[in-house]
Order: sequence, then C-alpha cells, then structure tokens
Amino acid sequence: MINDNVKIIIPARKNSSRFPLKHFKFLGNKQVYEYTFDFALKNAKPENIWVNTDDKKLIKVTKERGINFINRPTKLANDFTPTVDVLKHQIKYFDKHNIECKSIILLQLTNPFRPVDLLNKAHKIFLNSKNESLATFSELKQKVCEISDNKYRSINYQPGMRSQDMKPLYYENGLLYISSRESIMKSKIITEDVYPLIVNEPHAQIDIDHEKDLILAEYILNKIDI
Repeated sequence: MINDNVKIIIPARKNSSRFPLKHFKFLGNKQVYEYTFDFALKNAKPENIWVNTDDKKLIKVTKERGINFINRPTKLANDFTPTVDVLKHQIKYFDKHNIECKSIILLQLTNPFRPVDLLNKAHKIFLNSKNESLATFSELKQKVCEISDNKYRSINYQPGMRSQDMKPLYYENGLLYISSRESIMKSKIITEDVYPLIVNEPHAQIDIDHEKDLILAEYILNKIDI
C-alpha cells in the first residue's frame, strides 16, 4: 500500500470526441473503467484514490466503490485541457480541504492492462531515486519515417537495415506517472530528471482511444492471462 501522503488521481472526462462513452465499453466481462479502479484499490486505500471527472455516471460508480471524487469544472473538461491543469486543480482542492499530498500517481482509464506489481515497484523506485517524476515507457520496434508532400524520410533506421540492428527507441505508454507536488504546480508531469521505467509486456501497451483499440484489447485479453 502506498503512503497516505501519496494520492492516486484518475482523470476521466465525460465527452470523448474520438470514442464516446469509451470508459463504459465492455472489455471481456468488465467495463473499461473497472480495470483501473480495481488496480488502484489493490494498491491503495480508497480514501487515497480520487477520480477527477465531470461524468455523473462515473461519479455514481465511484461512490459505490468507496472511492473519492471531485467534480471537474466545465472549463477543465474540453478537448484542449492539459492533464497537468487537471492535477493542479486537484492539488488546490487538497490544499483548501487540508488534505496532505506530497506526490501524485496518475492512472489513466484508457490503459486497462497493467502488470500487477507495477505500482508498488514504481513507487519504491520513485522514493529511492530522489527524482521529481517517474513515467513508464515501452520499446518502439517499428521503423518510423516521415512522409510530407509525397517525400519520405526515415527517422530511426536506414533503408534495408534489419530491425535487430536498429538503435533502441522508446515511447511513453501512459500506464503510470508519478510526480512530486512541486513539479505539478510548475506545470510538469514529466520533469527533466524523470525516471524512465521500462514496461515491455505486450498487454501493457494497450491505450483505448479509438474503437479499433478496444478490438485489439479484446484479442489480447483472450490470448494472455491478465
């Protein structure tokens, strides 16, 4: 269990322009939001978990699970709102209500599959590293290029190069972030000294932003014991 001065924040905006009602779509025998709720409850006390949302339906199920919630104001519930502004709003709420918060663990509902020990492992690394933030990354194995005005330019390889000879590159997979209170108030979730925690399990790379992502998640759920 994480310390009481650490808070898990789950941001969840109601209206998704790319995939409406994605949080309530079924993935196997559970709705998408349940995977992150269950993961959080396995690693923290309910009172240290906060859902930041403008979705009344999600608030209802949050109450049923004994998890805290905060009503997100309309000005922070649009397609252009940076996540860090949502977290700053949450910290200001904590300050106003005298709720201790030294650091925040950010979990996104769109990432349903996480290694069981990920949060405890990440939190221990964060505490021991003295870094201001930690984020999870996965290895990028595709050959990436740019195509503009019908012109091609390779980025991470030379034409004809074997994939095993490519220089390893990584991408931010969105599974988990840990940030100090101070860095968030400076508008940074990922700081310059971020600790990069590598997570390469195939099921851990699912991020449900489109309907096709849900189809892939269903396939992986049926193939891998999660």
